[in-house]
Amino acid sequence: MTRTLNLNADLGESFGAWTMGSDAELLAIIDSANIACGFHAGDPLVMRRTLQLAKAAGTGIGAHVAFPDLQGFGRRPMTIPPAELEAIILYQLAALDGMARVEGLALRHVKPHGALSNMACADAALARTVASAIKAYNPALILLAPALSELYKAGEAAGLPVVAEIFADRAYLDDGNLVPRSRPEAMIHGAAASLAHVSAMLDEQALISVNGKRLPTPIGSICVHGDGPDAVATARHLHDELIRRGYQPAPL
Repeated sequence: MTRTLNLNADLGESFGAWTMGSDAELLAIIDSANIACGFHAGDPLVMRRTLQLAKAAGTGIGAHVAFPDLQGFGRRPMTIPPAELEAIILYQLAALDGMARVEGLALRHVKPHGALSNMACADAALARTVASAIKAYNPALILLAPALSELYKAGEAAGLPVVAEIFADRAYLDDGNLVPRSRPEAMIHGAAASLAHVSAMLDEQALISVNGKRLPTPIGSICVHGDGPDAVATARHLHDELIRRGYQPAPL
């Protein structure tokens, strides 16, 4: 039986004259693109150009919503009242969705970025705010959420379609959250190591922590962070090897 699996990456994270990542190369490999909406990265022209590249590649698109933190790349924790945060998320969804419509594209999913995602994965109230904003905008949008997280649970409770993702290039703590980037073991480096990391989790259908703890979970998508130096090589290696092992690439 053919097993489907989605490969996603965070794109559109350049800003003005500053270039981040290899978007065109990644779009030729991945199934779904999480496009920055201008709050942690990206700007109107970058957003539109990324959408145009995704359309040419036939890649599904989603909104990569974040805290308003351009200087910190959306990776700094922030405390924002629920009503304001919901408005911030709605603003980003509307901006990317509007540009997508101009290009003849349909927004398929939403994936929170950086500190917003990390905090919502652990904080049930924050996760409910994120899910509420998405549902208010379009309840048919897929929430792409880390496996076993409070964000995943909040999406399900809100009635959103939810897909559980794992990270090819990030390590896990025993509670299923990501190892903080401040720690040396946070990142998985290189295509071979990322494939081994992903393969072990797919084989066991579980998150596997740095201490070897197994946390059973369904897995629907794999993320490769587009800002890493190994991103293209890692995505290509994963794509080719997963197909060789019987998985069928599929958009969200």
